[in-house]
Amino acid sequence: MTRREPRYDLVVVGGGIAGLFAALCAAGEGRVAVVSRGSPRATSSWHAQGGVAAAVGADDSPALHAEDTLRAGRGLSSPAATEVLTREAAARIVDLVDLGVEFDEGLGLEGGHSRRRIVHAGGGATGERIASVLAGRVLDHPGIDVLDRRVAGLWTESGRCVGVQTDSGTVAGRAVVLATGGMAALWERTTNPPGTVGEGVAMAYRAGAALADLEFVQFHPTVVAGNGLLLSEALRGEGALLLDGEGRRFTDELAPRDVVARAIDERGSVVLDLRPVDQSRFPALMEKLADAGFDPSAAPIPVTPAAHYTMGGIGTDLDGRTEVSGLYAAGECACTGLHGANRLASNSLLECLVFGRRAALAGLAEPGLPPRLAPAPEPVAPEPVTPALRRALWQDAGLVRDAAGLERLRSAPHLLARLVAESALVRAESRGSHFRVDHPAEDPALLVHVVHRVGREPVLERWP
Repeated sequence: MTRREPRYDLVVVGGGIAGLFAALCAAGEGRVAVVSRGSPRATSSWHAQGGVAAAVGADDSPALHAEDTLRAGRGLSSPAATEVLTREAAARIVDLVDLGVEFDEGLGLEGGHSRRRIVHAGGGATGERIASVLAGRVLDHPGIDVLDRRVAGLWTESGRCVGVQTDSGTVAGRAVVLATGGMAALWERTTNPPGTVGEGVAMAYRAGAALADLEFVQFHPTVVAGNGLLLSEALRGEGALLLDGEGRRFTDELAPRDVVARAIDERGSVVLDLRPVDQSRFPALMEKLADAGFDPSAAPIPVTPAAHYTMGGIGTDLDGRTEVSGLYAAGECACTGLHGANRLASNSLLECLVFGRRAALAGLAEPGLPPRLAPAPEPVAPEPVTPALRRALWQDAGLVRDAAGLERLRSAPHLLARLVAESALVRAESRGSHFRVDHPAEDPALLVHVVHRVGREPVLERWP
């Protein structure tokens, strides 16, 4: 017989920055459980090198930050979500400072930004520094229980999410916030930890939530070839150069990531020259390169693109609500429409903070649970992620796509792979991170979101 946990006001699934910050924002108003398997080191947040974008410079404003975000999204970014993100950014930086995060002096510049507005900690260790502070605060908070368990499924009753099923019992809550990260580790080449395969996204879909924008996957241009170590865009912002096999520059290093990634892919053999950069500003990253056997002060580093970030996910409103009552989502697993067809660099950690907080506070307003709950049904076993599946996603839904490859992928033995393929087939155009050689131009008729719901064909929706 499984053990039944005490009831919580909020159950947060995930130990990355979105989940940890959501838990802290809610803990002053109710009893919170954070359900996460293992250490924060296993999350994508921990590995985030870039920083947090925020209009805190004297020459900057939320309106300029919004303009850059909308431009990167290629017409598909939600103006409402963008306004919320950029307006609340500075306050969330203050929150982190109050919690104990120590940021570096000065602001960084990254691709697509018209101003220096990237707040860093430890050079290329921003995610690690923030996650470490938040994890310590969560563990010390008397109103938060941290449950080291694997979530196997969502617990629903009469169309409402009332908790989660774990490998050692159920955990009930008035609201559940999924902060389980994206699914970029489904691809053969990736910057993500192995567990980032979209299990939370699949759980939400099976429970009745909508999924949107799954065709949009951002491939980071500069990952150490054969190693998987990401070389932050901040390096290019500080002067690092991309060179082809003959030692010549071939692209604007600060162009949108999809443009840079495809330019690298076309050339095959490319290096990133870090010698123009003040490498002392990135001590953690330089140490990782040295551990991998590279001396960036002596020679350029061979780089290649890799799957990095999924713009699509569980469809939510601006307070994290999904189409399932009581179920919320925040961070990379969610899709507010913010990123559109291409995420602006360093908006992802900011998204975790802004929408993690909003989801937590909205979840606390859910009504109490009924006195008795029906037993949770048996969860659906996760589908295996095999090397063959990851290879198929890289080949057929990678940087460059066509109808033939996407049709092959539709028969993949994995739910999310099939949905990615269907979304990419519906979007018969090239826009942002989604590039189809058989439809190389943007189609104005496709300024819409591709949305999936259980038991239905994908539909095209225009969002406010």
